[in-house]
Amino acid sequence: MPIRTVVFDFGNVVAFFDHGRAVARLAPFSALKPHELTLQLYGSAIEDAYERGDMGTDEYIRAAIANGQLTCSADEFRAAFVDIFWPNPEVCELLPRLKPAHRVLLASNTTLAHFEEFSRAFAGPLAHVDYLGTSFRARARKPEPAFFAHIQEHAECAPHECAFVDDLPVNVEAAERFGWKGVVYRPDGALAQKLRALGASVGRK
Repeated sequence: MPIRTVVFDFGNVVAFFDHGRAVARLAPFSALKPHELTLQLYGSAIEDAYERGDMGTDEYIRAAIANGQLTCSADEFRAAFVDIFWPNPEVCELLPRLKPAHRVLLASNTTLAHFEEFSRAFAGPLAHVDYLGTSFRARARKPEPAFFAHIQEHAECAPHECAFVDDLPVNVEAAERFGWKGVVYRPDGALAQKLRALGASVGRK
């Protein structure tokens, strides 16, 4: 059965990211050790609420500054918080090669601040994406079924006609339970071949 829609995770697929970049910039403003600051910013209830769309950007920044015992301003925090991405050429170059044979979707667990940053910084590659699906729009996070159900609403095909690319096996396994075909992404240059094996039509460079 041919693939009609290809769905991509963003982080560590379309682009690489490292929260450690933000922590390194923010650590001088905090009495906490870097690993403690990391837990406050990325391993806490506020991060989960922000990714689900249950908390706005300003509210998250206020809570993060307080929880992280930070002395920086809100603007300084946001500048550091979003400066974590760099492009993955393999996938950025692949996106236009999937058009016009396929519908292309994004499916990312992300916050509004990160989304605003990467949608601006990666406007070129993301111009080939038909719908930018995010956890804060879905009000659910991968690997929850509700997240995949939200993306499916924009697929314009049956679940078995979707191919999903994510770097985390737990997310790919959840997508396959939902009915999609899955690829666990590894930066080995083989993604186009793996998509063709699933039934996708990938144009040449």
